[in-house]
Parts: sequence; structure tokens; C-alpha cells
Amino acid sequence: MSLDAHETPVGAVKAALAELGPIFGERLLTSAAARAHYGAAESWLPAAPPDAVLLLHDTAEVSQALAICHRHGAPVIPFGAGSSIEGQVLAPQGGITLDLSGMDRVLAVHAEDMDCIVQCGTTRQRLNEELRDCGLFFPVDLGAHATLGGMASTRASGTTTVRYGSMRELVLGLTVVLPDGQVIRTGGRARKSASGYDLTHLFVGAEGTLGVITELTLRLFGIPAAAQSLLCSFAELNAATGCVVEALQFGLGVSRIELADELQMRAINAYSGTDLPESPTLWVEITGSDPAVAHDVALFRDLAESAGASRIELAQTPEDAAKLWRIRHDALYATRALRPGVTGLSTDVCVPLSRLPECIAAIKAEIAGTGLVAPLVGHVGDGNFHLVLLFDASDPAELALGKRISARLVELALAMEGTATGEHGVGLGKKDYMAAEHGPALELMRRLKRAVDPRGIMNPGKIFDL
Repeated sequence: MSLDAHETPVGAVKAALAELGPIFGERLLTSAAARAHYGAAESWLPAAPPDAVLLLHDTAEVSQALAICHRHGAPVIPFGAGSSIEGQVLAPQGGITLDLSGMDRVLAVHAEDMDCIVQCGTTRQRLNEELRDCGLFFPVDLGAHATLGGMASTRASGTTTVRYGSMRELVLGLTVVLPDGQVIRTGGRARKSASGYDLTHLFVGAEGTLGVITELTLRLFGIPAAAQSLLCSFAELNAATGCVVEALQFGLGVSRIELADELQMRAINAYSGTDLPESPTLWVEITGSDPAVAHDVALFRDLAESAGASRIELAQTPEDAAKLWRIRHDALYATRALRPGVTGLSTDVCVPLSRLPECIAAIKAEIAGTGLVAPLVGHVGDGNFHLVLLFDASDPAELALGKRISARLVELALAMEGTATGEHGVGLGKKDYMAAEHGPALELMRRLKRAVDPRGIMNPGKIFDL
């Protein structure tokens, strides 16, 4: 039995709630306020509240809850911090949201092996606070205060991907509760394995459509001995992106390299009270040993100046560096302040690094003359960039324009052998592009979904329709 994609299984949910209520008591929330809170996301997509919310504390409770929901055929939506851009935590078919944010314990740190085991509700910030005394850190650096389980589910990345990789590279193993309540463990603590199917990475990026990740084994890294942050301004966007490509080809110790266009810089100045040049800008962080950082910073400056950098500012203290990166992380809020009250559409694509300048130039040419406000910012060291398309979703003309530009961006990225999303995930927002990107492989994904989740209860309607 699978759920009808166009019908809320009211009877199934009621039956599941009747069984869950006596077990979980006050941790089963059905108030309108609670449902509304869990049915919204940082997205242009319309709100879609669940029928109820269940607060869970450990793997055993997740297993018990899923077994009940599976038996009745009630939809289940895993929830971490709720920062999903593409609507992964919305409940368009109703169902029961599982709030996993209370599962926030760091279960083990193996400093000598540079790995750790955490519950899915642990945030990156909290993990790094606990690791500080060990001289280790977990590197995936998001602007959002996201949970590690949610980050794995969406295959998240961020500013440090250029050096350390994304969640895809940093998850060694998982504890997963399958739709029927069975608990499995995938992978392990070994740094490599040739044993069996790679089930860990089947669940990393599955967006909660195959099961619930409850624990993660993660790779850790030593805190670099030295770091230097720079801010480089350019007259032309192509000069900035060209500098990025050249710096990475030289093999410099770049741990972060971020780009903002002139409109984004104007928004940043207005929001953060800064007086930075309102021209294409790179944020750069170079890490390593003291001699290596000094050498690479000097070489990067030479490359930037040769590319036409009009201003290069070095952070003189760790506090100055933190301020530079705080400005970068506040970019989304700065953008939204350009049109207060309008959330717009934050979209991302990723292309091969050599095609990055071409892709950015092409989409900016499409936007020019439309009147659409669309600042650009990105993790350009790995070919991933974002547009925030500021349109009023209640205005049909603006909504149509925003959707057209978003679709054109994906079309350009796919034509350049890229992907529809580098880090936001698919959710509800980018389902329409999956066939063009994956072709016949999309049907294999559907087969896997049906095999693992035959009743179709896990985050139904996300990534693709059955």
C-alpha cells in the first residue's frame, strides 16, 4: 500500500495519534500554534502544517514512533532546526512531524582517531564548542544554525567545502531508523571500507525520504596553526571569478573563498553599517602553518592584483577576521532587507569550476532589464553560487518572473554539466528539474524508495513523486 499523493490520509493519522498519545503524552503536540510553527520554513513555498508534532529523545523512541506510523500508514516528516530552503520540512500531505532537535548529545569523541559520534539534533556550533579543548573541529560551515542530522539529510555544504568537502565526504557512518521501525547502522569508524553497498551515502542526501537518521559518525580535523582572512574588491565580476579559478589551480591553502556581486555588497553596507566598495568582492581565508600561510597570502595577493583587484584588505586580528566572516554569513538577511517583508526565492546551482564565470555572466544577462532584484553570493571555490530572487509571491506577475529566472538558472547549470542544487537540496522546490538532470536514473531512485519505504510514509512528495 502506498499513500495517494493528492490525499491526506486522515484516518491513518488519527489511528496513529490514538496509539501515540498514551505513550508520549504531552510530547505529542496538536495545537494550531505548534502545527503552524512546524509547517513553515525559510522558503517562498506556502506553509503546509502537519497534523501533529512528536518530540523525541532517542533512537528507541524514533523506532517506536515509526513502527506505529508504518502500521497505520501515517506520513512522517523528520524535523531538525527547520531551516530548509526547499521546503523539506513542510507537510503538504499532512502527517506527523518528528522533532529530533532534543536529540542533541555528543555521544563520543575519539580525539586520537579524529572522529566523533553525535545524536542527530546536535548543531555544528555545539559540537565545535565541545571539541575546542581537543584542538579539533568539524568544518562544514553553514550560515544557518542547523542540526547535523538535517545537514546530512540534505547533503549540506558551506564556506569551507573547497578545503574539507561537504557532508558527503565527512560522514563515516549512521544509525538510521527505517520506515517500519527497524534500526540499522551503516558504515563505521574506519576511514575506508570495501565491504558491501555504501548504504551510508544512500541516506546522506535522501532528505528523510528513506528513513530517519538518529546518530552520525563524523570526521574531525585539527584546528589550523595559522589563518589569514582577506577581502578583495574587483571592478568586474569576471575578474573576481577568474581570480578564484587561478588561485585554486595554483594549489594554495584556501579554506574558504566566497563571492558577492555589487548588488549584494550594497545590501551588506546598508544592513551591516559597513563602508565597503560596492563592487564584486571576494572573501578569502588561507590556513596552514605560519610559513605556508605567509607564502600563500603573498601569492594570492599577486594573483588578485594581476586580475585587477582594486582593493585588498587583510584582517589584522582574529576579531577582525570574525567580523569579515560575520558580514558574509549575514548576507541573506542583508538581501532580504532590500525589500522588507518579501522573502523571495533563495536558489543555488553548482557547475564545474571552469564554467563558473560563464554561468554567472549568463544568468546576470538574463536578469538585466527585468527589474528583478537578485543579489548573487556564493561558495565559488567549489563552483556553487546562490541568487536571492526578491519577488512578492502574492503578485502573480512577480511570481512568474521569479520562477522563470530560477528555471533558467537551472537550465544553464545543467547545460554546463552542473547540478540543479549544490547544497539546498531538492525538497518540494526543485522536483521539477530532477528528470532533466538524472534521466533514467530517476526511475532507479523511485525503485529504491519503493523498496525501502513500500507504504510511502517517509517525507512523501519530496525530491520526486512516485
